[in-house]
Amino acid sequence: MTGTQPGGEAPLTTIDKVGEHEGQRVTLRGWLYNLRASGKLLFPIFRDGSGTIQGIVPKAAVSPETFETVKGLTQESSVVVRGRVRADQRAPGGYELDVDEVEVRQRVDENAPFPITLKEHGVDFLMEHRHLWVRTPRQSAILRIRAEIIKAARDFLDGAGFTLTDPPILTPAACEGTSTLFPVEYFGEEAFLTQSGQLYIESTALALGKVYSFGPTFRAEKSKTRRHLTEFWMVEPEMAYAGLDELMELAEHFIAFIVDRVLGRRRADLVLTGRDIAKLEAIQAPFPRLRYDEAVAMLNAAHARGELPQPFEYGNDFGSPDETYLSSQYDRPLMVHRYPAAVKAFYMQPDPEDARYALCVDVLAPEGYGEVIGGSERIASYNLLKQRIEEHHLPLDAFGWYLDLRRYGSVQHAGFGMGIERAVAWICGLDHVRETIPFARTLNRMYP
Repeated sequence: MTGTQPGGEAPLTTIDKVGEHEGQRVTLRGWLYNLRASGKLLFPIFRDGSGTIQGIVPKAAVSPETFETVKGLTQESSVVVRGRVRADQRAPGGYELDVDEVEVRQRVDENAPFPITLKEHGVDFLMEHRHLWVRTPRQSAILRIRAEIIKAARDFLDGAGFTLTDPPILTPAACEGTSTLFPVEYFGEEAFLTQSGQLYIESTALALGKVYSFGPTFRAEKSKTRRHLTEFWMVEPEMAYAGLDELMELAEHFIAFIVDRVLGRRRADLVLTGRDIAKLEAIQAPFPRLRYDEAVAMLNAAHARGELPQPFEYGNDFGSPDETYLSSQYDRPLMVHRYPAAVKAFYMQPDPEDARYALCVDVLAPEGYGEVIGGSERIASYNLLKQRIEEHHLPLDAFGWYLDLRRYGSVQHAGFGMGIERAVAWICGLDHVRETIPFARTLNRMYP
């Protein structure tokens, strides 16, 4: 936001927009991130949520009161700062601020200082103080990139003719079985926190043609891996009159669009996270595609060469080490399709050429980041879907409405889900998914 301060001087701006005011006096509202002193020069670094900027405060150029005020600032004190914007190629953002006025809105007590300093802190300490850790430049950059990924996903789908429809968070039955769901009491009955909006947006896809949902999902897996959260966000498009081929084409263009958008709008934030941008610049459609059988052969060939510790047992689903190896062999996402139907969800359409396989696809991000998208063509036959529900020992009465979709105008349809946090981890080059969301919920953490 830009505006004008009383008296018509020093327009209000944000740090990411100061380049639009080069040579002008501006007003910034934010917090002190760090302060260095060198003789009669002070070098405060301010942050405001959009970025950071270094201020210059020469003792001879400001009033004694202003100099002493800046000199006495403590980390995370909230301030309103005025000064002239000056270009400096050595500065991280390309600009510095010649400070001439500072208003202190709250000075942090030096006897109870901000707990996250510039020194190294352990992960447990940082997660315990996540409400404050998010203020640091790298964590703020990750959250801005997350927001850009979400906006890009929406913009792509909106522009492709998809309609946003919101599925419920409380559901009477599981999408893929009840073992990994959180049960809740619902007026004397058992309900579950949703693990996917998919079944519900199949309904809206048959009403509107092309739809998507975006919202929180919950998985009660007792997993401690770097890729798992118990609460995360999913974007899930669904298309009527579409099969696996159309789905894979949508997925690769969707991902390529998101990466390109982040490169175009959040390049400075990517640099701040330490990301190797050249690797993202290689992400272009089309993506390489492998059948499950071909991926298994690749894994077992790697084992024979001593690159993997054990052979892969055909018929299993891929675990994280398998996905990591497969995805690390390519410079762009890998699409693995047609898994054995026995290891996939009950609603996936069997391959008409060989019913042992499901018409499904997992998109594995490069550099060993594993699955970011999972999707499939859905079963269109009422009788086959009913049979699969019974084979999976799911409560048939809870799926009456879902079977109705196959009674009345059933058509070929397909969709996928992309976990926002896994996409953020890959695009930012993070070691753990816990940094991809403002407040991570994991097996052993629900504070703050």
